[in-house]
Amino acid sequence: MAEYSPQGSAVQGVSIDNNRRLFNFGERVAELAPIESPFFTYLKGVANKPTDDPVFKMLEERHQWQRRTAKVKGAVASAAYTNGTQVANIAKVDSDFDVYGREVSTPVAPQFVLEGQILAVADTTGTVRHFKVTGSPDLTADTNTAAQLDLTPLFSATCAFADNAAVEIVGSAFAEATGAPSAWKDELYDREGYCQIFKTAVPVFSGTALATRYRGRPDEFKRVYAKKLKEHKADIEKAMLFGLGRSDESGSGPERHTHGIVTYTENNGSVFDFTYASSAWDDFLDTTETFFSPESGNSGNKLVLASRKVLTWLNKLGSGSFLNNTVGSSQYKFDIQNIQGAFGHTITKVDTMYGTLHFVMEPFMRGPYENYAVAVDLANVAYRPLVGNGNNRDTVIMTNVQANDSDSRQDMILTEAGLEIALPETHAIMKFS
Repeated sequence: MAEYSPQGSAVQGVSIDNNRRLFNFGERVAELAPIESPFFTYLKGVANKPTDDPVFKMLEERHQWQRRTAKVKGAVASAAYTNGTQVANIAKVDSDFDVYGREVSTPVAPQFVLEGQILAVADTTGTVRHFKVTGSPDLTADTNTAAQLDLTPLFSATCAFADNAAVEIVGSAFAEATGAPSAWKDELYDREGYCQIFKTAVPVFSGTALATRYRGRPDEFKRVYAKKLKEHKADIEKAMLFGLGRSDESGSGPERHTHGIVTYTENNGSVFDFTYASSAWDDFLDTTETFFSPESGNSGNKLVLASRKVLTWLNKLGSGSFLNNTVGSSQYKFDIQNIQGAFGHTITKVDTMYGTLHFVMEPFMRGPYENYAVAVDLANVAYRPLVGNGNNRDTVIMTNVQANDSDSRQDMILTEAGLEIALPETHAIMKFS
């Protein structure tokens, strides 16, 4: 990347005062005051993934081998079962997970229940019974919302099964010299992400102003430039926190808006409610049990961007505070400490039995977001600058964009980039009141 001097000389003494030049600043803009924009800094540092398409696809892979669970659809009346004797159409089962592994509100027919598998289900007395699936399941039952099964009981007893009784696949069993079983596969789910164009103009300075010392400041142009670079970086930070992903095709050219992690998670992920006065460690632990679940694709580490108000609550010592409600109770085994982060941030690190939370102050969590914290799984987000065909749109500085006959100087800072968010269930909003 070319060395950049806002006014004066560039590398090898080439003047940039009156020549239009393009300087790639993408590798360095995140290094400017990282405490002021922690999310952008972490994205650039650990999740930078360029794209050559301003409308990029986000492919989500959910490993369903960990979540092949179903439920009995409709109660099964009490009946006598004989070990090894097949019972046709004994039951229907459905699942809360679709072929993409997403949890859905309307149950669907489970594609993963196959001939030869062993199913475990508790009867109405709580005794776990085992059945073998014999014959190919009919996946069209009840308009494709359930699978009709032929089962062979692996027990002899009289029992009944309740509606919505949990069904777990506990392996498969085949006789010697038999052929290959039926197959199934999970599908990749795709979403769209958008690169947003950010522009910040460095104000017009006349030639006279450029040559003038301002009350002891040797170069007003450099002072303003430093502020404008931070302003540009703050715009990116805010958009990637609170943006509402969309593409407007109504104008002369498409106008795209990136997804923001707070907005996107609030609409697609998990939201947990807390109170400053009464929430304790057991409430907190309940949330980690949910969004740290390994079958959801979690990495086990979350960057938690929190408002100053939430961080104050977290670190207070005193009656009713988080630490008092937790450290004061010896039955809870966890560790909380303040450490120095890799990018200069002070991090409140909370180790739970399910994973680690790294709380960082987010200065833009204020106003309508002053009671928010967002837990981000950095393994499932990425900063996507537009880079292709030899052109890099990851924060460039365009010098001298003023008219050719103008006795003035104006530059422009430009970035075209978006935020990729995958597996929204691995991120969470913590909302306090």
